[in-house]
Amino acid sequence: MAGPLAGLRVLDLTRILAGPFCTMILGDMGADVVKVENPDGGDDARRWGPPFVEGESAYFLSVNRSKRSVTLNLKVPRGKTLLADLLTRADVLIENFRPGAMERLGFGYEEAAARNRRLIYCSISGFGQTGPDALRPGYDLIVQGESGVMSLTGFPEGPPCKVGLSIADIIAGMYAVQGIAFALYARETTGRGQRIDVALLDGMISFLTYQAGIYFTTGKSPSRMGNLHPTIMPYETFEASDGHLNVAVGNNSLFQRFCQVLGRPELAADPRFDTEAGRVENRGVLRPILEDVLRTRSVAAWLEAFTAAGFPCGSIKTMAEVFSTPQVLAREMVRTVVHPKVGPVRVTGNPLKMSETPGAVEQPPPLLGEHTDQVLAEWLGLDGEACTVLRRDGVI
Repeated sequence: MAGPLAGLRVLDLTRILAGPFCTMILGDMGADVVKVENPDGGDDARRWGPPFVEGESAYFLSVNRSKRSVTLNLKVPRGKTLLADLLTRADVLIENFRPGAMERLGFGYEEAAARNRRLIYCSISGFGQTGPDALRPGYDLIVQGESGVMSLTGFPEGPPCKVGLSIADIIAGMYAVQGIAFALYARETTGRGQRIDVALLDGMISFLTYQAGIYFTTGKSPSRMGNLHPTIMPYETFEASDGHLNVAVGNNSLFQRFCQVLGRPELAADPRFDTEAGRVENRGVLRPILEDVLRTRSVAAWLEAFTAAGFPCGSIKTMAEVFSTPQVLAREMVRTVVHPKVGPVRVTGNPLKMSETPGAVEQPPPLLGEHTDQVLAEWLGLDGEACTVLRRDGVI
């Protein structure tokens, strides 16, 4: 079955992570994603490592499946002409240059829309296309700090800490997918494309949710709490006899069940702990009691007991454990694609499970310029001789 975006043409002028993550999802869901790269090295992420596999960056391989690579030299007039021709045949253009760069190339939104009024033009940047910080360079780490997320991450006695993956980039990529989907739906009514402006900072701010709510309500900035939750208790990490586990007590009924499994049912009736707010207010008294009990058995023993009681709990897995977990494998969240140079490559699966128009993880990350001739033939009708001339002239 074809994916829901089958027939959609996407011109991908992005690199590193936020944009490629977005276009990977679009490609998984059936879009024809053409990744336009500089002939001199291409996407910066191709050089990010180690590790490398047969000279290919593991970083690049992780977010560039389901696309085709075309090289275009946009420093020469013929390269710009080819991009303009591709643009007129595209449904979506995605770029993540610093604001103003596309305008200087002659491919800003107004110029692009004049060539193709149905074009959906998505720009991803660190701080957005407007505002006093619009021109600031915005890598993930910078935005994690500027958004306040690092002030919330880590333990109270330690320094601010970033999240263990590039969360700002990934959130921006997800929002870009949503924006493109919304714009495609709107185009069905209006017949016109539009511009989508996605900022890493905006995405991170939107994810502050209840932490922002705490600040708006109290006027005080929440601080780092390690693995504790500011408004739920116990909802955190505890030490067992041989490791750590997470427990999540989201309401009074669950707390009663939790205490039964611990063999301490009287805690659920204690007036200090019998409400959600009471447990938070008396965290300093309750947590040491729970710690003493949980240290008496192994992680596996507690997980078995909690799971039997229908209580939410979990271990803290390594990557090796995650990608051998039966649930993860059953959900097809580990897939293998065959790369033309590396051979079989494992990648994460597509989390969107659709009954009628499912996506597919089949096309491997492309070699630099691997599909240049193919795409120029399919999109623009250029034959092999024309591509030979373009290659000789340094255009592709």
